[in-house]
Amino acid sequence: MGYKLAGFDVIGCNEIDPKMMEAYKTNHNPKFAFLEPIQTFKLRKDLPAELYNLDILDGSPPCSSFSMAGNREKDWSKEKKFREGQAQQVLDTLFFDFIDLAKELQPKIVVAENVKGLIQGEAKSYVRKIYKAFQEAGYQLRIAPYLLDASTMGVPQRRERVFFIALRNDLAGPFMEQIDMFQTAPKLDMEFNEDEIAAGEFLESGADRKPLSPSVQRLYNKRLPTEFCLGETAERLGKRSHFNEMVTDPTRPGFTLRTQRPIYDNGLLTDSEIAYLGSYPIDYNHGINQSQYLIGMSVPPVMVAQIATRILEQWLKPINET
Repeated sequence: MGYKLAGFDVIGCNEIDPKMMEAYKTNHNPKFAFLEPIQTFKLRKDLPAELYNLDILDGSPPCSSFSMAGNREKDWSKEKKFREGQAQQVLDTLFFDFIDLAKELQPKIVVAENVKGLIQGEAKSYVRKIYKAFQEAGYQLRIAPYLLDASTMGVPQRRERVFFIALRNDLAGPFMEQIDMFQTAPKLDMEFNEDEIAAGEFLESGADRKPLSPSVQRLYNKRLPTEFCLGETAERLGKRSHFNEMVTDPTRPGFTLRTQRPIYDNGLLTDSEIAYLGSYPIDYNHGINQSQYLIGMSVPPVMVAQIATRILEQWLKPINET
């Protein structure tokens, strides 16, 4: 959706989750859709010619192994399921499978998204390997990836994500004068300063909300007005729990949407409120997926549209003109 908003024609997708693939096909009707692990997809030699030399190849390798909310180092190199119904796989190597696919398809530009935790702590060693893999695949990147926050990009949600944006080596010619000793690829201006959009603009007064579970309700009743994470309330009461239970502050952008539905007005956010905070259309067909899961696992479309527009204006148009 983000690329379409920026004027691109999205022609294909690769997905491992059949439920997500069905929703994608229902809403976007891609010309090419490959339901299989990227480990086998990257080895295909029967792909249509249209998938080679794309303007942009975009991917978000599953990133739970690097999330600051997960087990981090304890899960690295272990096989695990990303979601029910999927084959077990080593999640922290999927980024390199994606780069292998880029090496095969040779798009002009590669965009790879991940969680902020990828550039924190011991995970930085993976970043060095990612840079080396991109270089071996024939691509240039800036020294540092882009750390962007959706709330500065026209999305009513505070969501920080890391973006690697790589340019194929043979296309760097028009930008060579911009390259200096401090970067390995031409600079993209990715500074965004949109005014924040408060969640309260989309919250529905008097909505018929799903009730809180008994344990969450008890904590909610004991929270202080300044406690927007029920984990803080639990900690104040001598327990360590419920750190994923977030109470929406109507005066600020929403918290990062996760698979756990946020709280507001003594209940849970509605589907339409979740859609607004995720910059999704409220009539999006989620299929058999829960809207909270599908939107919570997505990069907000408006965030992607902002990035895609900058890439189009600053890289692709000069390349095509040359």
